[in-house]
Amino acid sequence: MAATAPSTLQLEAERLAGALPPLLVDVRRIAETVAQGAHGRRRVGPGEAFWQFRPYVAGDRPQTIDWRTSAKNDTIFVREMEWAAAATVYLWRDPTASMDWRSDKALPTKRQRADLILLALASLLLRGGERVALLGPGERPRVGRGALPALSARIARDADATAPAEAALPAPLPLPRHARAVLIGDFLTPLPEIEARLTTLSRRGVAGQLLLLLDPAETALPFQGRVRFEGLEGEGNWLVPRVETLRDAYIERERAHEQGLAAICRALGWRLQRHLTNQPASQALLELFLGLGDSWERRR
Repeated sequence: MAATAPSTLQLEAERLAGALPPLLVDVRRIAETVAQGAHGRRRVGPGEAFWQFRPYVAGDRPQTIDWRTSAKNDTIFVREMEWAAAATVYLWRDPTASMDWRSDKALPTKRQRADLILLALASLLLRGGERVALLGPGERPRVGRGALPALSARIARDADATAPAEAALPAPLPLPRHARAVLIGDFLTPLPEIEARLTTLSRRGVAGQLLLLLDPAETALPFQGRVRFEGLEGEGNWLVPRVETLRDAYIERERAHEQGLAAICRALGWRLQRHLTNQPASQALLELFLGLGDSWERRR
C-alpha cells in the first residue's frame, strides 16, 4: 500500500484536530452532569482506599478492627476499604452507513449521538478507575482519564471509513471472561443474526447492554404522500406513492423487531434500552452507567 502523501496527512490531521475539541467538550459536560446525579459504584471489598468505619459484628476478622477509633468510643469499630478491582468494559457502536441518517437537520445523526454517548460513558468509566477498550481487532484496554483523547481520535478515524453492511454487528472476538460490553446501534439486522452474535459473546462469560438508538422517524414513519426511500447500504431505492398507507404495518413490524430484540437480551441476561435522537443524551448515558453498576453488584 502506498504511503499517504504528507500534505494529505496534514490536512486530515488538521480536520481531525478541528473536530475533536468540541466533541470532547460535549462528552465531558454530559459525563459531568451524570456523575453529579449518580451515586457511583463505591462498595466494600479488597482495596487500599479507606471507605468508612462501622461497628464490629460477629464474624468480622480481628485484623479489621481499628483500635485507635474504638478506644475513643464505647463501641468497637472496624475499618472498611473500598472495593478496588478494576473491570474491563468493551464499547462498540455500529459503524455502517445506516447510522449516518437523520430525519431532520435539527437532529444529530444516529452516528453522532452514538459517538457522543460512547465517549461520555468511557469518560465516566475511566474516571472511576475502570479499564475501557473499543471492541475491535487489535484494540487494548486503556486506563486513566488521559485515555479519552485517544479513544475519541480512534472514533473520529472510524467515522471516515466506509464499513460494509456485515459490520452492523460486532466481530465475535475472544473477550476476557467476565468482561462487560456495551453495544450501541440501530440493530436493524435480522434477529437470528443478532441472537447468534450475542450468544457467542455470552458463552464466553461476557455480559452487557444494548442501546437501541433510532431516529424518531424510524419509530413512527411520519411522512406523507409520495416518498422515495434510498438504501444507504446497497439495498436500492423504493418509491412509495402514498407512504401513509404503510404506516400501521410499518409500526407493527418495527415494534415486533424491538420486542424480539428484548426477548433475546432477556434470555441471555443482557439489558436492552431504547434511545431516540430527539431525547437528551444524558438520559441514555445515565441508564447505561447505572446498568453497568448493577451488573458488577451481581458479579460480587
